[in-house]
Amino acid sequence: MADRIKILVLHGGTSEEREVSLESGKAVAQALAGRHEVELVRLDEARLPDCIRAVDTIVFPALHGSFGEDGQLQALLEAAAIEYCGSDAAASRLCMDKVAAKEIAVEQQVSTPDWVTFDAADKPLADDVIEALGASLVVKPVDQGSSVGLHFSEHRSALGVALSQIHKGKWLIEQRISGRELTVGLLGGKAMGVVEIVSSSGVYDYKAKYTPGSTEYRYPAELPPGVEVEMRCHAERLFAACGCRDFARIDFLLDDRRLYFLEVNTLPGLTETSLLPKSASCLGYDFAALADALVAPAISRLTGHLKGKVSP
Repeated sequence: MADRIKILVLHGGTSEEREVSLESGKAVAQALAGRHEVELVRLDEARLPDCIRAVDTIVFPALHGSFGEDGQLQALLEAAAIEYCGSDAAASRLCMDKVAAKEIAVEQQVSTPDWVTFDAADKPLADDVIEALGASLVVKPVDQGSSVGLHFSEHRSALGVALSQIHKGKWLIEQRISGRELTVGLLGGKAMGVVEIVSSSGVYDYKAKYTPGSTEYRYPAELPPGVEVEMRCHAERLFAACGCRDFARIDFLLDDRRLYFLEVNTLPGLTETSLLPKSASCLGYDFAALADALVAPAISRLTGHLKGKVSP
C-alpha cells in the first residue's frame, strides 16, 4: 500500500523564512526520492495547490514561519481531508505562539526566562520593562522563527531603540539568560541527541544561523551528569503537553546546571546541515534515513485510512 502513496513536498511560502524553506524542501525531496514517489511543489501564495489527491497523497510541509508553521496550512489540509506530516493545526498554532508555549512550560514546571508581552500599538515604557525584568533583555516577535526580528538589549537606550523600530505585530521581551545554547530533536515524541550551538559572535541570530563558518555545532553535546537526561525529559513532556505529533525540535538554554525552555519548532529546518539532522545523527540516522522516519507516521495514517475504507 505505501509504495502507491505519493509524497508532495511543499516549500517556499510567503513568510520572511521563504529562502530557508526553499532549501529545506529541496533537501527533503531529494532524500526521499530514492525510496518514494515524490513531487516538489513551490508555494508562492498562501493557498493549497490544486494538484493534491487526498486518496493517495501525503503532504510534507517543508515550510517555516507564517502560513506554513502557524497552523493555517494544516487547517486547510484537515478541511480537505488530506493527510500530512508533522503537528496538527492546533499544536502548530500553539507552538508558533512563543508566549503560549512558555505558558505550557510553566504549567509543566519547566523553567523559562521571565517575560512580558505586548502589541506594537501599545508598547511598554523601557523603564517599566527594566524594572520588571532587569536590563539584559531579548526582544523578539511572538510568532516568527529563524531569529527574524530578534534584538538584544543591555541598557535602557538600546531597549528604547529596539522598541522604536517595532511597528506591527505581537512581541515578547524576555530576560536574557547567559548560558549555553542547546537544542534537541524529537521523533515520535522521543528525544534524540542534544546539540550545542556556539556562535562566534556570542549571539545566535539570523546571520549566525545562515552564514557558513560563523557557528560551531557540538553533537552530542558534552553536558554535566544528569543534565542531558533532564533536558530530554523536559523536551518529551513539552512535546506531549503541546499536542505535537511526528517530530519537532525544542530549544533550551543552560545556565550553570539550570535549564531554561525557549521554544518549540514544529517544522524545523531540514537541510543536511540543519539542527534536527544533527540531533538525529547522534542516534545513527543519516539524512535519508531521517527523511524516511519523518514521513513514516503520515504514510501509516493514510494507509490505515485506506484499509478502513475497503474493510468489509
